[in-house]
Formats: sequence, structure tokens, C-alpha cells
Amino acid sequence: MTGASHPLRRHEPDRRERLIDVTLDVIAEHGVAGTTHRKVAQAAGVPLGSMTYHFNGLDDLLGAAFTKLANTTADGFEVALAGASDKQQACDAVVGLITGDLLGARRNSLLTYELYALAARRPELREVTDAWMARSRVALGRHFDERTTIMLDALIEGLSLHRVLAISPLSYETVREAVNRMVGTA
Repeated sequence: MTGASHPLRRHEPDRRERLIDVTLDVIAEHGVAGTTHRKVAQAAGVPLGSMTYHFNGLDDLLGAAFTKLANTTADGFEVALAGASDKQQACDAVVGLITGDLLGARRNSLLTYELYALAARRPELREVTDAWMARSRVALGRHFDERTTIMLDALIEGLSLHRVLAISPLSYETVREAVNRMVGTA
């Protein structure tokens, strides 16, 4: 029997993934401190009880959301660097990563720095950041020696941070020069 007293349940097999995506939107808008099950459920248009069905608490939800962010970003690194056939093209790809939407868009930057701040306080999330760094370094390591890869990974983080926070962001040319100097192609 269906009707007002027994509403039909909507079958949504990808609800968990949609909740993860919406959680990233809520974090981008309100920060980790302002993210709650209630806000995510409301933004996703699902019953609040749906949150506890799919996640074992807010920490589980945040971990899933930040894991998706890290994997999406690492995927972007892999795609950008896989297309490079020599060192200069790899440098161009790195500059594109720093100045493009993957690392440079305000939303992505806000999410990344929310993850960093949370991981600094919650060691279990360092596994997410460690896996992300490892994947990024593998992508970079296809084109650069180990020491350069480690330094370049840190340079990418630093230049991305400066571009996002500065009132007058570093120019594309400055980023290109920094990358080229680091890898010895300047």
C-alpha cells in the first residue's frame, strides 16, 4: 500500500557518491568546522537518516570526501604528466597544474587547505595526504630524478598556495621560471 502514510522510497544506487560530492561542496562553502550531517543532507536533498546509513559518523564522511579530492587531484597529475614526452613538456605540464583549475581554482584550493589543516590534527587523515603525495611523486618521477621530484612536489604546493592567497598572484611567467630553475632547464 502506498500513499500519504507510506511514501515510496526512492532507490538511488549512487547516493553515497553523491553525498561525498555534496560534502566537498559544503566544505568549500562552510569549511570543515561548519560541515555537519544536517548541512550535507539538506544540500543533497536527502533525509538526515540517510547520512548514518552510508557513513559511520562525520569523520567517516570527511575521510571519504577528502579521499575523493586527493584521488581526483592525483588523477589530474597523472593525466597532465602522462602527455609529456620530454623534460620541457613535463615542466610545461607542472606549470599548467599550478596555474590551472586543478590546483589554482579557489574551490579546489579551499578544499585542499581544509584537508591539510585537518590532517595536521588527525593523523588518520595523513594516510590520505601521504597516498596523494606518493601518487603525485610517481607521476613527476616519470620525468625527473628522485631528489628533483621531491623538491618539485614541494614547490608545486608552495607556488599554488602563494597564487591562491596573494592579492596579486604570481604571474604565469614567474611560475614557469621557478619550475624551470628547479629542474635545470632555465
